[in-house]
Amino acid sequence: MPIWQKLIGIFIYMIPWSDSITFGQYLFIDMPMMKWLIVPALPIIFFQQFIPFGGLILFLILFLLVVRNSKVPYFIRFNSLQAILINIGLIIISYIFEIFLRPFGTSLLIKTLSSTILIGMLAIIIFAIYECIQGKEPDLPVISNAVRIQL
Repeated sequence: MPIWQKLIGIFIYMIPWSDSITFGQYLFIDMPMMKWLIVPALPIIFFQQFIPFGGLILFLILFLLVVRNSKVPYFIRFNSLQAILINIGLIIISYIFEIFLRPFGTSLLIKTLSSTILIGMLAIIIFAIYECIQGKEPDLPVISNAVRIQL
């Protein structure tokens, strides 16, 4: 597998990572060195924040021009759709946080759940990057099966 496919596969996982950064607000206060983990996601964060509807544009580009294009290598299509599904799950979790858990303020429960989500996402991203470097499809339970069905 060409190195450019591996690099694109790795970069695509920065999309869900960039959206999970908001869950680290409490962890970054307690452990300032962890702020360095934001650096790989900065290009995505800048794109989403400085371009109107940047997140939607990024989603449409990935879904319509990459995932649904059979000329794009399967490895890139697989990783793109898997990153999109991870990101959708993360967006649902953030809405649940905003609606149901924000009224509790900054209690220990909120801080713990936020930090747990960030660390869980970090583990998923590290696993996905490792598998992409190996040239394998990252096999995440349930999500990978859904991706294979769609492709």
